[in-house]
Amino acid sequence: MDLSATTILVTFAGVFLICFMKGAFGGGFAIVGIPLLSLVMDPVKAGGLLAPLFIAMDLFSLRYWKPSTWSKPDLKLLVPGLVAGIGIGYALFRFLDHRAIAIVMAAITLTFVALWFKSGGQVKVRPRSSPKAVAAGLSSGITTMVAHSGGPPLAMYLLPLGLSKQLYAGTTSMFFTVETS
Repeated sequence: MDLSATTILVTFAGVFLICFMKGAFGGGFAIVGIPLLSLVMDPVKAGGLLAPLFIAMDLFSLRYWKPSTWSKPDLKLLVPGLVAGIGIGYALFRFLDHRAIAIVMAAITLTFVALWFKSGGQVKVRPRSSPKAVAAGLSSGITTMVAHSGGPPLAMYLLPLGLSKQLYAGTTSMFFTVETS
């Protein structure tokens, strides 16, 4: 790995974004951490570099985000898709070229951003949907396994539910703890 000043600065910026935003806001803007690191290193190496950090953050977050802050009905719908998605992601990871992983990760991130701008930064509240929850869990599991980038699919499902900030943060915390287990 190239350890130029740019690589080190971008790595520190990415780690800071992930830690600060996930710790302070339960995810949110932290989804740009891996794509940011992918600018200076292979996305698979970026994921490997950050995996221990993600595991530690997820385990420590359970001390703060207690079961009362979890949306249990949503987790019941999301987790089966997550488990299946991790399995599919594992199979894809073994066969996909690293450049393909970077393209998939970029497409997911750009889709998330496009949907955000399309809505004008406003999230329209909609009811819970079992098929959308399973699809979100599945795609989050795949993208997490391939590139530690499972936040956008999960956010695309959870944000329109209109959950309180605490419920949203607790649910994402538990979801990603299940994911890293």
